[in-house]
Amino acid sequence: MRVVGMGLVIAIVLECGAGMAFGADVYSPLRLYQGTWRVRSGHGGDAGKVTVLSNECARIGQFFGCQQTVDGKAEALILFLPYGKPGHYYTQAVTVEGRAMGRGDLEIEGSRWTYSSKSDDGGKQTWYRTTNEFSGTDRIHYEQAESSDGVKWVVKGAGDEERGGGGKK
Repeated sequence: MRVVGMGLVIAIVLECGAGMAFGADVYSPLRLYQGTWRVRSGHGGDAGKVTVLSNECARIGQFFGCQQTVDGKAEALILFLPYGKPGHYYTQAVTVEGRAMGRGDLEIEGSRWTYSSKSDDGGKQTWYRTTNEFSGTDRIHYEQAESSDGVKWVVKGAGDEERGGGGKK
């Protein structure tokens, strides 16, 4: 779910497996964002770059939020609000400068979590999609893509995350 600074969109690992259940608390899957993750980029000019991502998450009334800190610097607060069927959420990132980045959507289908959004720049629309594919409770492969028509996608970033370890390796 990478949403942090200058187009950096950090996929966050959740401790979930393919058989995740939502239960009475619709936010239970999102609670697993809590913690520190090592993010290794595996695409383009950033291949091999390691970033440390920390998430501090909590429920506040009807909302659930995670403050994302990247390499020791607070970057954004990501808010979630359920809508429709289980596993669907509206998302909104708010930067430390107080700027809201625009509503997005999260759809959870087993071990695949898809974040999507769209922007309109003077009549030119761009679609964005970050797909997280989980393997176990502590690992994720993410892929970020863009599209000018919502059909044909171009991969702009990809990498892997691992729970734990505050230091870079």
